[in-house]
Amino acid sequence: MTVLISEIFRSRQGEGRLTGTDSAFVRLSGCNLRCWFCDTPYTSWEPEGSQVSLDEITRQVAEKPSTHVVITGGEPMLSPQLGELTQRIEALGRHVTIETAGTVFQEVHCDLMSISPKLSNSTPSLARAGTWRQRHDATRHRADVVQHLIEDHDYQLKFVVDTPIDLEEIDHYLGEFPAVDPTRVWLMPQGVEVDALLQRESWLEPHCQSRGFQLCSRRQIEWYGNQRGT
Repeated sequence: MTVLISEIFRSRQGEGRLTGTDSAFVRLSGCNLRCWFCDTPYTSWEPEGSQVSLDEITRQVAEKPSTHVVITGGEPMLSPQLGELTQRIEALGRHVTIETAGTVFQEVHCDLMSISPKLSNSTPSLARAGTWRQRHDATRHRADVVQHLIEDHDYQLKFVVDTPIDLEEIDHYLGEFPAVDPTRVWLMPQGVEVDALLQRESWLEPHCQSRGFQLCSRRQIEWYGNQRGT
């Protein structure tokens, strides 16, 4: 069995609860969404990569000294082989994080389900996306899937915030999940340049403090810039 892999690399986790943690990243290619601000368009808008066997993926992960593994994309939950892959990585004694938009459910083994629900601010323009615009908007919110994921796994909810108006939409979204602890909610500024991120953080941080949310800085941009393998 093979999986379409964009890249496998070692870096530091730049976002969320495990920020700063030395990690091996397994980036799958292919996505069911087309966020206009996607920072890995080579896994979504124009998915690319190579078919890699589960044996080879496991071997590469085992060779990296990192105790944490992040399976990301694209949308890794689309891969029928993900369940077996997570079992193999778990058998290596690694901590597994899965990065997902929360639109697809399948049984997997992971220690942290990192769910990044897509707000209306993610919808691409008709000029750029064509029929994908409607498909994206119809697919981006699956409350049933998110509920299933947060019931089955340790989790964090990570929202990309572009403008202050997005904050009201986040409140409305969380109203569908009243059991969610605010400390599990991370608000992340949209952007791939340090200046833009800092500008948004200036008004995001006090909002997070007032609501008991976490500010999710994109530290990998600060450390490495917006480039592959980071």
